[in-house]
Amino acid sequence: MLKHIAPNSFPPIIVLMTMMLGGAIMAEAGLSFLGIGINPPGAAWGAMVSEGYRYLLTTPVLSFAPGVAIMLVVFAFNMVGDGLRDALDPRLRGTL
Repeated sequence: MLKHIAPNSFPPIIVLMTMMLGGAIMAEAGLSFLGIGINPPGAAWGAMVSEGYRYLLTTPVLSFAPGVAIMLVVFAFNMVGDGLRDALDPRLRGTL
């Protein structure tokens, strides 16, 4: 069991964890944007977007900067997960 199942089960678990990390970041940001996430002394990107929403017409960077940061981090984790899937999939070994 350790010889055959474990080596083929760890790569999908690692890939799934990196892919789900982006969803967890989006969930935290969404809850913080609604005001039911992390409390105000703690920093949360969703709360930063929510605070910047008040000043959207005068200073849009207060809302766009955290939104772009969320987008880039989630995109990066998804790309890392996709790269790990390509690198660790035993069916794709030896192909381009």
